[in-house]
Amino acid sequence: MKNGQIKAYLAHLGTRMWTKAPKSLEFEYPVWEKLTGKIAASGFNVLVIDLGEGIRYKSHPELAVPGSFSPEKMREELKRIRGLGLEPIPKLNFSTTHDLWLGEYERMVSTREYYRVCTDLINEVCDLFDGPRFFHLGFDEEGARHQEVKGYDMMVLRQGELWWHDFLLMVDAVEKRGSKAWIWSDKYWTEPHEFLKRMPKSVLQSVWYYDGSFDIAELKTHEKQELAKERRRLVNWKRVQSFIDLDKAGFDQVPCGSNWACDENFGNLVKFCRANLTPSHLKGFLMAPWDFTVSGELESLESAVRLTKAALG
Repeated sequence: MKNGQIKAYLAHLGTRMWTKAPKSLEFEYPVWEKLTGKIAASGFNVLVIDLGEGIRYKSHPELAVPGSFSPEKMREELKRIRGLGLEPIPKLNFSTTHDLWLGEYERMVSTREYYRVCTDLINEVCDLFDGPRFFHLGFDEEGARHQEVKGYDMMVLRQGELWWHDFLLMVDAVEKRGSKAWIWSDKYWTEPHEFLKRMPKSVLQSVWYYDGSFDIAELKTHEKQELAKERRRLVNWKRVQSFIDLDKAGFDQVPCGSNWACDENFGNLVKFCRANLTPSHLKGFLMAPWDFTVSGELESLESAVRLTKAALG
């Protein structure tokens, strides 16, 4: 699928992106095979694959775990996925909150060795995916609060000039291979002015928002009530507003919804974005159920497929 609206589904091969670091690949191929078949049959045209430790990279085999796909096996799987009518897009999350998959290198952030490893992996994955149209770099939730709440044993994060240096270095590595960088748009929520000034328009944006309400006025009222009670909740109205702000600034977007928090989210996301965003900048939608590819989570994974199909038609 090279043209038209993106109808994307985020699925997990690797899972070492949080505090949990399973000793072997937490992945069941029969579930993957069944899920990808349903995704293809339900009108999706893009499959974003969260790779992590899911591949035994030739450049860095030390990142693999028992069960990781060999590059040869992954090539076979990509051929099967394309045969279903899906465009496979790689995702390697380089956020310091989601990079346990990098093994010892996740504690070497912003060093010469770290840059070498990240560039090696981007180049190898681009080769493996035969020059993907997009390359999702993650970069979400990079902050002390997220790592503290998640209970990380060691907190590592970047900010200021160093964050921008590292981010732009990886964008450049992707673009040198002819792909378009794709990221989560979290940075806009904390540094809106800097984001608008420095974020390349070439980078595809995905604001993620998982609640059911898209009424900005109602969400602002709710926030005031929560602050009055000294409850520090997620400021959802700013997330909803960011869809509009990035559109006005001229960024291409693939808004991301989920069934992670509620079933109403994705349908309401599609309605809101179609009503409020410029059609030429609204490149499609992404469903991210945030369930692993295992039998115990198949029901939720399939529910995400059904909800997306109902919303997009």
